[in-house]
Amino acid sequence: MVGWVIRRLDPRASLARRRLTSFVRPVQEFVQTESASAVLLILAAAAALIWANSPWQHHYEELLETRVGVDLAFWAVEGSLHFWVNELGMVIFFFLIGLEVKREITIGELSDPRVMAAPVIGAVGGMLLPLGIFLLVTQGAGAEAREGWAIPMATDVAFALGIATLFATRVPLGLRAMLLTFVIVDDIGTVVVVALFYSGDVQVDQLLLTVGLVALMLVAYRLGVRSMFVFAGIGVVAWAAIHDSGVHPTTLGAVLGFLTPWRPPVPLDGFVRTARQLLERFRAGDEEPETPLGHDQMVDSLLSLSDLSSNAVPHVDRLEHHLHPWVAYLVVPAFALANAGVHLDPGGLTDAFTSTVTWGIIVGLVVGKPVGLVAATGLAVLLGAHRPAGVTWRGVWAIGFVAGIGFTVALFVGDLAYSDPDLLRFSKIGIIAAFAITGPLAFLAFRLLPRVDKPEAGPPVSATPVDEAAAAPQDRALPGERAYGRGDRDS
Repeated sequence: MVGWVIRRLDPRASLARRRLTSFVRPVQEFVQTESASAVLLILAAAAALIWANSPWQHHYEELLETRVGVDLAFWAVEGSLHFWVNELGMVIFFFLIGLEVKREITIGELSDPRVMAAPVIGAVGGMLLPLGIFLLVTQGAGAEAREGWAIPMATDVAFALGIATLFATRVPLGLRAMLLTFVIVDDIGTVVVVALFYSGDVQVDQLLLTVGLVALMLVAYRLGVRSMFVFAGIGVVAWAAIHDSGVHPTTLGAVLGFLTPWRPPVPLDGFVRTARQLLERFRAGDEEPETPLGHDQMVDSLLSLSDLSSNAVPHVDRLEHHLHPWVAYLVVPAFALANAGVHLDPGGLTDAFTSTVTWGIIVGLVVGKPVGLVAATGLAVLLGAHRPAGVTWRGVWAIGFVAGIGFTVALFVGDLAYSDPDLLRFSKIGIIAAFAITGPLAFLAFRLLPRVDKPEAGPPVSATPVDEAAAAPQDRALPGERAYGRGDRDS
């Protein structure tokens, strides 16, 4: 085991491989979690629909209206279970989106302007055309009906990446990166729209308090505070403040995620040097493992190495690793269960499908998303942008169809847009109907993509122990130093 760890710490190992691994591994984990989340999301939405149209419908409504309160003497808030799922659960969801945006801008596809131009412009087109279609279809329907203009702009992360993972053998790395960029830019657009257009009357004092609390977090981090309990406590107070400010709390979640430091507390070069020293101590203790001194030396080295490794992980990766399963397997399915339960009586369906709101959402998602995305991508290419390697126009169309699955985020925006129960029901029926169309289209589009040839396996890693005399000098940049920098002093 010691030899294996030492080989991984060899500074002569491939710099490109280390950088690729540091980016691909968390992204691969993220995508795989989304594929499982997509299945759970479908089951939760189906359960909500069945429950809301069963003889036990009143139990569903009673569950959502269950009152839950928090009283801390100096501050108290009470709301229904539906309120907590939407107002608190979605803050965590958008916090995760903020983390993903930070990663993409730091070392991902959004870090290279030459590569990101086509997917970013395509994503903007995929948001603007559905918006225009919705406004065109709902023309004359009244100002309140047109409040849902942002609903067909949304793309569901779980479904998009879930379908791509299902057809992993037909999705080259360039197409996967392009899809991920589309999703991230779409998420950024959603955050901006919610912050600017779906917030209430702004209470300046509460908003300033929120900004001050966020600044306090940044100052505390600069001063060396690393306790997650401290930041979580300040975050809860900031959530309460922004909730009373009129600005939607999801904005706070996205901002905090984006402000999370990328560089780890311990830089990679320092980790390599200190880890070597600890492994030498471990090896010395391993020579006499049965003696108290040898045993204590081994245990102390391992514990120190564990702490060192923990501090060498970027905060963005650590938080995403811990939060993502909770969001994928609890927050998003709970949101679907709480918001997808639409009563589908024949009269209600008739009213829905005669409403321009329903058709504006359906046409916007089914037609506007793919056409806008592909057309804008084509325009970007004509202006000099490049598609990622291995990406064909058939693949771009596949991304366009999967982008038409709005679901979770579309339901969230619809809940913000409409206070009228009928309009809210029409919007949900439109979202579900669009999913019933775009889901199979996306499935078929990815199914028709050609298979991707597997790359040949690279040469095996040498088992030769590290030659300490040949190790890199202390003043030379070690592998990964450009990615992680020299600690979190300038994160």
